Amino acid sequence: MSPGKEPSGQLIEALKSLGLTKYEALVYIGLLQFDGATATEIHEISGVPRASVYPVLDKLVQKGLVIVSNTVPKRFDALPPKKGIIKLKENIESDAEFAGTELENIYISRMCPEKERQELIWSISGSENIINRLRQSIGEAGTEIQIISDYDFIKTHLHDTLFKTDSNPVMQIITDRWEGEVPPDTTVKIVEDKINECFESKNEMSGIFIIDSKRVLVIMSSPGHEPSAIFSESNGFLDFFSNYWRFISYHIDRKHTVRILQG
Repeated sequence: MSPGKEPSGQLIEALKSLGLTKYEALVYIGLLQFDGATATEIHEISGVPRASVYPVLDKLVQKGLVIVSNTVPKRFDALPPKKGIIKLKENIESDAEFAGTELENIYISRMCPEKERQELIWSISGSENIINRLRQSIGEAGTEIQIISDYDFIKTHLHDTLFKTDSNPVMQIITDRWEGEVPPDTTVKIVEDKINECFESKNEMSGIFIIDSKRVLVIMSSPGHEPSAIFSESNGFLDFFSNYWRFISYHIDRKHTVRILQG
């Protein structure tokens, strides 16, 4: 680019996406056109207001894109473009890593035991949203998972997630059948008599999923309608479905033919 040529708006926007302000982008582009320049020359080259030039240069020095001489007056020089882009990417990665860590700490803090659980019940619509929330909840499980669901649904949507939980929680699954390997630390109760007809979902989504005795996700669907789910960490909601789980488990063990698999 020849000296004095107006930089394109597309270039300015690209540099802004890499973490520079408009003035920082203009100063950096201006400095690339000359082998060192004073603050006054930078103002003339870039069009950035004179009062803003020094603050902008300070920011660019902090970001590692500009070096400054010890002469009087001070002269400033820009890092070559390839090195400058690498530096900007490094800055973005560093900021992203910091933000990710801080956000994760904020997210985890809501699960601290000393905090009172919020009595909120969330409604989730749409197959993809439900499955994503269910996989996330199972993946975050710490100690135990309890599931009542159709095997076809488990196989299609949860098989890999159940085998890849980081903390290896103890799992109890009530279903209509099972194929292949059972996940580690898992008890599968297969209901083999007529009650298993209640599991015949015909590609519909349904089930109860209790995670760590802290959260519950219940999925329901009916023919011709989009599935829906409710999710909560509410004590009342949790108590209801935990009791329901115990009722179903007790009823099945004593009144139905059950085959048990251990992982």
